[in-house]
Amino acid sequence: MSSKNGQIDMNKSGASRRTVLKTAAAGAAAVAVSPFMFNIARGAGDSIKIGFPVPLTGPYGSEAKEQARCAQIAVDEFNAAGGLGGRMAELLVRDDKLKPGEAAIRTQELIEKDKVNFICGSLSASVQLAVNEVAKARGVLYMSISQSDKINESSDFAKTTFHEAMNPHMTAGAVGRYVFPKKGKRVAFLLADYAFGHELVRGFKREGEKHGIEVVAEVKHPIASKDFSAFLPQILAAKPDVLCICNFGYDQLNSIKQATAFGFKNSMQLVAPVLLYNQRLAGGAAYDGVIGGSNYYWELENSIPSAKAFNDTYRKGNEGRPPSDYGAYGYAGVGALLAGVKKAGSTDTDKVIAALESLKYNKYKGEQYFRTCDHQSVQPVFIIESKAQAEVKNKYDVFNVVHVDKGDEGVLRTCGELGL
Repeated sequence: MSSKNGQIDMNKSGASRRTVLKTAAAGAAAVAVSPFMFNIARGAGDSIKIGFPVPLTGPYGSEAKEQARCAQIAVDEFNAAGGLGGRMAELLVRDDKLKPGEAAIRTQELIEKDKVNFICGSLSASVQLAVNEVAKARGVLYMSISQSDKINESSDFAKTTFHEAMNPHMTAGAVGRYVFPKKGKRVAFLLADYAFGHELVRGFKREGEKHGIEVVAEVKHPIASKDFSAFLPQILAAKPDVLCICNFGYDQLNSIKQATAFGFKNSMQLVAPVLLYNQRLAGGAAYDGVIGGSNYYWELENSIPSAKAFNDTYRKGNEGRPPSDYGAYGYAGVGALLAGVKKAGSTDTDKVIAALESLKYNKYKGEQYFRTCDHQSVQPVFIIESKAQAEVKNKYDVFNVVHVDKGDEGVLRTCGELGL
């Protein structure tokens, strides 16, 4: 996999929440057009092109590169099975640099210059909104593989919007249901100050109301913070039973390492609602005992055949190591999209939308489906606990799955609440 000018052809190989959202709106507006003005002819014999904007550079880069690797596996499997009547799929990866404006430009280029049939990707709550804005304005189906609550709401949702990833409401809710009854009711939050962090906190608070939690501290930090020493004393002074660390990527790694160094584990339970496999590998013993939620952990192969099949394929091309959680989103997102194409027997957008709305699919973790009103993928959330370093059998053996919160529309926000 090689890059040039932020572009990758896989077939040939500290902003505030307000600032980020403002940038997303500006980037999307800069490339906004009427869907009635946009029409690209695509011949039946052309390849099926899937644009894939993700932040290959920046603090989420390790997860983004995994998503691209795993998305290519889904494309390869589709092609090996004959494609769509011999029509092969092609993945076009672009670096959105974790910037909404950049993502909007890359998405516009993918649609208008590269003439992609579909868009999949992004790895930020705010960035995906910019991608969605550009795609829906042009009537192009977008499959998001990053957590967001807002993308399901009426202000951002369109019939072309699909959300393969879990969302913060379902993730935080599942983790809260497991943690709050067991670990205590005095709860503090350390959150990245943008949409993703705020949505996770909202999900925890909503679930926490059912368990009588008391919020004793809520401390915000900018994205890509390296030094958390200015934020941690306020949390320690609040004496919480539980600290919910609502951030992502290197922010998660740095905050957990520094909280551990400050001795937080002596008096409170550390919780990371999106507990990341790649960062756990990098963080080692600092992650001992941390509890969180995940869309996937490779040891599910012991009980789920589709997980084993996915893992086996990934290992063959990646020196025997298993795939990551966010990598699996790339596989499932592109895989579900191509399953919809196959079911529709066409790349026509309306036909693929109808096919996806009735699709039952099992790519890597058990059966999933898209709720009709908001196209949210209904799926299980896995509650995981980081093993003590002394208990790790090999370098990939880092979590125990301690609970499965089964996929259920009842744990989602209602369609009416979303304005749909």
